[in-house]
Amino acid sequence: MTITSPHLGSTSVWTDARLLYALEEVVEKELNRHLQVAKDWMPHEYVPWSDGRNFPGQFADGEAWDKEQSKVTEVGRTALVVNLLTEDNLPSYHHEIATLFGRDGAWGTWVHRWTAEEGRHGIVMRDYLLASRAVDPDKLERFRMAHMSEGFESDNRHSMLHSVAYVAFQELATRISHRNTGHQSGDPVCDRMLARIATDENLHMVFYRNLLKAAFELAPDLTMRAVRDVVVDFRMPGHGIPGFERAAAQMAIGEVYNLRIHHDDVLQPVLRFLKVMEIGGLGPEGLKAQEELGLFLHGLDAEAAKFDEKLAARKARMAARASG
Repeated sequence: MTITSPHLGSTSVWTDARLLYALEEVVEKELNRHLQVAKDWMPHEYVPWSDGRNFPGQFADGEAWDKEQSKVTEVGRTALVVNLLTEDNLPSYHHEIATLFGRDGAWGTWVHRWTAEEGRHGIVMRDYLLASRAVDPDKLERFRMAHMSEGFESDNRHSMLHSVAYVAFQELATRISHRNTGHQSGDPVCDRMLARIATDENLHMVFYRNLLKAAFELAPDLTMRAVRDVVVDFRMPGHGIPGFERAAAQMAIGEVYNLRIHHDDVLQPVLRFLKVMEIGGLGPEGLKAQEELGLFLHGLDAEAAKFDEKLAARKARMAARASG
């Protein structure tokens, strides 16, 4: 679908309200496509309920938590907590996108559908973690209270285009994080559950990626600037979680999510699909943003290469110790 700007490419007239209106038809098309391909699934079917037993509590005797009760690996446990706490802030995310995109028409229908689908992710992950005793339930609840009490404010809430660009990358980043957590968890049940969640996240990414493609056709300079800003300053929505920096470092070493994964599996697939570095007909601001984006990606790839070397050296040291 090709959208022709009624303003001959002028960027000064593209307010958020006008962009929302101009993209409504695309949102409706993508919403209909999403509803045709998305499959309903039952969170309770992915939880090993037979493994569950009482924890100590006010109304029942129970067995205290111990990490040896679960087959989940250390890196898997860390990543599961980060991923769940990220999902827990859904009320704040809903408020952000409902405020930006509105609650009416195709935009509003998408906002509520997305929220409903995302709600399953927190439900099934928490049920799995408690039934399988993968994490300390008291610590998890304290983390949830602390994280949700802070709420969430997006770095991109000032601009609809920046928000669309951000979620196009963030949904893919979340998919990759869930998928790799499953691979590294050591538990096939956990792997299956997170694969199901990752399928949802991929469909959400496709919705926003296609919307971003339409925005490039409509307002290429503004969209290029938004993509540059988002890529350069990208942060995962869970960055406010207590102890996030330490957890992120453990996830990087454990190959759940790190610079190489971020560059190769998150940024590049979206940018290649959109052909961002090949877009022509840009004005001075758009060209400048495109050039700066290219320079940043080159630098990020170099940083990722350094990380790869350090990770390989670390693996070699650990292998030598194990064989010695």
